[in-house]
Amino acid sequence: MKILHTSDWHLGRAFHRVSMLGAQAEFIGHLVTTVREHAVDAVVVAGDVYDRAVPPLAAVELFDDALHRLADLGVPTVMISGNHDSARRLGVGAGLIDRAGIHLRTEPSAVAMPVVLADAHGDVAFYGLPYLEPALVKDEFAVEKAGHEAVLAAAMDRVRADLAARAPGTRSVVLAHAFVTGGEASDSERDITVGGVAAVPAGVFDGVDYTALGHLHGCQTITERVRYSGSPLAYSFSETDHRKSMWLVDLAADGAVTAERLDCPVPRPLARVRGTLEELLADPALTRHEDAWIEATLTDGVRPADPMARLTERFPHTLSLVFAPDPASDDPDVSYARRLAGRTDRQIAEDFVAHVRGAGPDERELTVLGEAFDAVREVAQ
Repeated sequence: MKILHTSDWHLGRAFHRVSMLGAQAEFIGHLVTTVREHAVDAVVVAGDVYDRAVPPLAAVELFDDALHRLADLGVPTVMISGNHDSARRLGVGAGLIDRAGIHLRTEPSAVAMPVVLADAHGDVAFYGLPYLEPALVKDEFAVEKAGHEAVLAAAMDRVRADLAARAPGTRSVVLAHAFVTGGEASDSERDITVGGVAAVPAGVFDGVDYTALGHLHGCQTITERVRYSGSPLAYSFSETDHRKSMWLVDLAADGAVTAERLDCPVPRPLARVRGTLEELLADPALTRHEDAWIEATLTDGVRPADPMARLTERFPHTLSLVFAPDPASDDPDVSYARRLAGRTDRQIAEDFVAHVRGAGPDERELTVLGEAFDAVREVAQ
């Protein structure tokens, strides 16, 4: 069975104020063409269909178009909700859409209710594990402590129990939206840390033939049977070096897996350039980037006048301007930005307490901060 694995469409998302709807529509067209040309038997979309819980109308219309085009192909599609999606909104009409061969899996209680497809070698059970926010699903899965590993492990126990009750030789595919240990993150994924822990071990998914992951935006192989497809488009400059693609997975009769990367269309290349303003304007080696989306980091000791206007004369698609002068600079704004770089919201809050009070939060206060940030994320769901 040939399975096309994709995820993290983030329909409705902009890239530094540039609308990506046109590029996203081009990707949907590419997806449909790929399914047809490669004689794909099933499509799996591992979450984050939309970029936010209440997407703009244009994004909903694009999703509707994608559903119709996939249904017209007559190729079954299995989708799950991700941490950016509203599971309830995405799942509206799932029963009716199911009849068209588009299978939306957004309910945690249904993780052990697979979509069963068949080929010449027998059944393949597709289990959809939507994003499982630990605090919201811990009762459903009867776990004592809310955590990503605990709820995913409990969900996978249900999957393995259902699989064991099926006919011998039934192959299995799991769709999941999670941060799996060994994966490399980028700047465009929303933090899903709970209690200081976000990652779960790949061993949670043992016992199934293939796990199609979503959440991380870089295409990557955790194990031969556990993979991220990554997002089809770049959504931050941290993805400058990403090769955007989908996995074409061949699931053999005995459950063996082979996978091929299929490239996605690139609307415009990304480039990060660094140097003084005069260097960036004069360096002939940067000519190749003149048509790219640009993130420019200026190292001038003193901020030059009108840097964006001057940069866009050479690089008309400059979208981001960063100031990073010599480390000896005592510019308080630069120093503050450097202190915050790479730190989570919770770490920044802890630093603030230490700065104001002269001592960091104690264990009780750390617990309160952790619960507060978890509660904010739950509300966002």
